[in-house]
Amino acid sequence: MFIQARKPLILCPTIFANEQNYQSLIMKNLFTTLFLLCTLFIQVSANNPIRKVPYPQQEHTIYLNPAPLIVPCTLKQSDFLQFNLSMDKNFEDEHSILSKPVPWCVFNPHQILNSGVWYWRFRSVNKSGEEMPWSQTYSFTVTDDTPKFATPPFSTFFKNIPEEYSRIYCFLKDNLEEARKKVRSHPEFEAMIDDGRNALSMNYANDTKPYSRITRMAEDCDNLNTAYQMLQRDLYADKMVKNVRCLLSAEPDPKVIANDFNAGELVYTLACTYENCFDRFTPKEQKQIETIIMNTLSQYYTSRILGREENMFFDEHFWQFSFRHFLQGALVLYDKYPLAKEYLEYSYELWTSRAPASGFNRDGSWHNGANYFSANAVSLAYVATLFSYLTGTDFLQHPWYKNAGLGLVYCWQPGALSSGFGDGHEKTNSKPLRIRSAFADFLARNTGDIYATWYSSVNDRYKTESETRLYRMASGKQRPVQTQLPTDTPKAVWFKDCGEMIANTDLNNLKENISLSFHSSPFGSGNHTHSNQNAFNLHYGGEAVYHAVGHYMKFDDPHNLLSYRNTRAHNSLLVDGIGQPFTQRANGYIVRMFNGEHISYALGDASNAYCGISEINYWKQAFAENKLEQSPENGFGETPLKKYRRHIFLLHPNTVVIYDELEAEKAVHWDWLLHSPTRFNIDETAAILTTENKERHFKSVARLFSEQKCNITQTDQYAAPPNQKNAERGEDFTNPWSLTASFGPSKANRILTIIQIEADGKQAVEIVRNDKQLQCGDWTIEAELNTKRPASLYILNTKNKATFSFGRKKTMINGQSYQCQEKDASVIYDTMDGAWKTEEMSDQKIQSMGKW
Repeated sequence: MFIQARKPLILCPTIFANEQNYQSLIMKNLFTTLFLLCTLFIQVSANNPIRKVPYPQQEHTIYLNPAPLIVPCTLKQSDFLQFNLSMDKNFEDEHSILSKPVPWCVFNPHQILNSGVWYWRFRSVNKSGEEMPWSQTYSFTVTDDTPKFATPPFSTFFKNIPEEYSRIYCFLKDNLEEARKKVRSHPEFEAMIDDGRNALSMNYANDTKPYSRITRMAEDCDNLNTAYQMLQRDLYADKMVKNVRCLLSAEPDPKVIANDFNAGELVYTLACTYENCFDRFTPKEQKQIETIIMNTLSQYYTSRILGREENMFFDEHFWQFSFRHFLQGALVLYDKYPLAKEYLEYSYELWTSRAPASGFNRDGSWHNGANYFSANAVSLAYVATLFSYLTGTDFLQHPWYKNAGLGLVYCWQPGALSSGFGDGHEKTNSKPLRIRSAFADFLARNTGDIYATWYSSVNDRYKTESETRLYRMASGKQRPVQTQLPTDTPKAVWFKDCGEMIANTDLNNLKENISLSFHSSPFGSGNHTHSNQNAFNLHYGGEAVYHAVGHYMKFDDPHNLLSYRNTRAHNSLLVDGIGQPFTQRANGYIVRMFNGEHISYALGDASNAYCGISEINYWKQAFAENKLEQSPENGFGETPLKKYRRHIFLLHPNTVVIYDELEAEKAVHWDWLLHSPTRFNIDETAAILTTENKERHFKSVARLFSEQKCNITQTDQYAAPPNQKNAERGEDFTNPWSLTASFGPSKANRILTIIQIEADGKQAVEIVRNDKQLQCGDWTIEAELNTKRPASLYILNTKNKATFSFGRKKTMINGQSYQCQEKDASVIYDTMDGAWKTEEMSDQKIQSMGKW
């Protein structure tokens, strides 16, 4: 519907109408390319919900002040939209804001909004200036505690773009000459020379289809450009020109350009070479380069980007690479082509409204999974640097960037598995991923963030990351050194917007650190995230104790559908064998969290996550193409679940406690799941589960408690095994072990789990049960397992008196009676911020991204 409604597609063949030598070339490939682009558009859109309801409205708690105004593209009735924003519901106040008509569907006020109720509306305007009636009036509330981050208007950005080249790396200009004088003593000089030499050795002259080599050519362009900027030697520039001439000698390949990654790489390679080597090309070649850049940019902007990216839930490919590359192309040609200038403004407004992390994430962690942060790191660093330089405003003061150091440290610790909740969660690294190290180095140089500095100080792997090397060599930014984390580093961090809590025992002793990660996310299951609300992972010394299973090899093969992103692959729960569907609707929330010195706690609510089957066309087609069904046998379908709330604790130094509250409208089987790289030793009578890592010399003992008996089984087989022919990353195909403790059938259940981790031959203490009271070493635990009584949980450390209580109106805190202010509140008594204190928390209000 959206494609049919878009008219600006006609711009593609007419923008260059005066260039007769290239008109036939454009027309020959235009319709094929547009067909492929539209096909890809439909496929990508099918996997990404697009907003249908304007945002924000009164039911939303806004994430940032100012909040962007977003209008669904289906409500845009003509060429432009005009926005009206005011604290006067009649829009008659002298301070009311009336935007100019713009072709996109978002408006950023670019100023801090006063606290109070704001009203807004929009109307469509055609190219002749004819104005359609205003929409209904919407309202939202700005509160004093809303985080503030305002960016300058586009006019500020625009007036500071340098007239001369280079523009792509204009932010390096002030220090570049000084950096060149010292280049040979720079620690990355030899690596730069080696990468440049490898790029010089590549020969594309004999390729009959040079466009098919664009990914490698773009990498070469980066390395050649870095060496050229630092050494100013002609051989690097000449090689860049020679590579581009290989492209110019062939007709643009529609299939390559239809791939958004390849299209971006093409635009960047051409734009970077064009602005640095402009005089080395003939006028004919210059025009040919301009034509290819603008034709590609026009096709994507008018048929796939405009109206969609403002409203899309999260288009991961676009934000990873395409946004940056298309921005760079527009930056180079904005003063020669009106569409390039328009796209430049669009990019600025889009980023300041929906970036750096979807616009609905201030955490510093990555909602699309820790592994896929790496694909976004260069764009996150580059765009913030460019926009900061050209506006004079520090874009790294955005809340997401200010928390990014913590996100790096907690979500993927050095020498460890990642926190483990998205595609690629199974990857291991003896060091931080190279690009993560590079991004941490970038933050350290620009902000001095202590966590980012420590993360990149534990090794110097960023020195081999070539795409960000030019910035490190030429920016003049010095990096601090931080070999130890500060003494007040939190034991646990709550990434509230993303829906994760990660707790550690000792980040300064990674070889013996116990790390507990817990996930219940409002982003649901989509893109590179999995169906794993209320799932946890547990690591010792970076190795899996209990961790999700499977391999990321193909996005939609049977293994992925049934044994990787499927709920059954995670340490969560199945209801009658059914898990959570692949849809953003299948979301969860962490509604409470405490960060104590002795008790780390979170409460996740996944009651809405078991919501049937996926309605997303992409997933429906994937099942059909693999001759599979979204059936109960495959873990999909309707369930009568009413409640799934999981309380989870890391009781320092080595005990994990989980308390599950489960309710359904009718009797169901409750399948409690646990996954281990090693076989479980099962004592079914006592419900004790033991695993041992003999190589790393640690053992885990888990014990389940419930008033209902359970049947415990384990298997080392997948529902659909990975296709080892698709192995590309040195995967370890040793099958893990998956355990199911099946309770019921019953309409309600409570399950208490106590997990102890011991290393170097130490034995887990025996858990002594005395009626409702359990003694586990220094910890006394009382849990209400009778479903006919209100849920409650009490935990006491008999030595230091650290206490947790849930569901009790009165509780004993350090020998004194404490009266809860709220029903069913959680209460903690522990050392927090350096002092013993008591805190109480009920469910926190969930930020709303609005209906999609």
